[in-house]
Amino acid sequence: MKVFPRLKSLSRAIHQEQEEEEKERSKYPRIKIQEEEGGSLKSTSLTVWRKSLVMNCKGFTVIDSHGNLVYRVDNYIHNPNELVLMDASGNSLLTMCRRTKKLGWVDSWYVYEGEEVGESPICCVKKHVSILQGKPNVQAYVYRGASSKPCAAAFTVEGSYAQRTCKVLDECGSEVAEIKRKEANTKSFNVSFGIDIFQLVVHPGFDPAFAMALVLLLDQMFS
Repeated sequence: MKVFPRLKSLSRAIHQEQEEEEKERSKYPRIKIQEEEGGSLKSTSLTVWRKSLVMNCKGFTVIDSHGNLVYRVDNYIHNPNELVLMDASGNSLLTMCRRTKKLGWVDSWYVYEGEEVGESPICCVKKHVSILQGKPNVQAYVYRGASSKPCAAAFTVEGSYAQRTCKVLDECGSEVAEIKRKEANTKSFNVSFGIDIFQLVVHPGFDPAFAMALVLLLDQMFS
């Protein structure tokens, strides 16, 4: 059966477009959807404790809404050039490496999957430095791969990490994750936990592990 050249070319173009879309979907952060019993989407709420469970270690302990350990970070160095986000069993999920420019005042962090640090990072996270102009509310920019072009930011972090009031926004300006103060409700008043225990809320469609990686980098940049 003969196929007209124009139809054959069209089929090839559609196939190529589908491959490009698949590659785009496979980029970090991966899509992880959580559903309630009724089938509606729900956000993931994590409690982040700025403390390692290992003695004489700096790090983080992250638990879910049921009190289960989800992520952990254990650092023996106060200002490390490499951070590893682990799951509850100690398996490496994401590795973050610091790269300092010659001037020494702007750090970039490259994020890699697992514990293999190679030539192809998942993304690059750069601290926003405002000099006379720019957006003072911006904390950091997240670029896909190793790119760091200002117009190519995939995510923007706005707010104040020092006050634990941050939002992660995608390219369209939609909120995908939020860092906020954690408060305990009692019968008579609210009790704040301070800045070492806070809440990370991850909206549907955004990877909680990737969101936690951003928390670690913000802590390095602004603590």
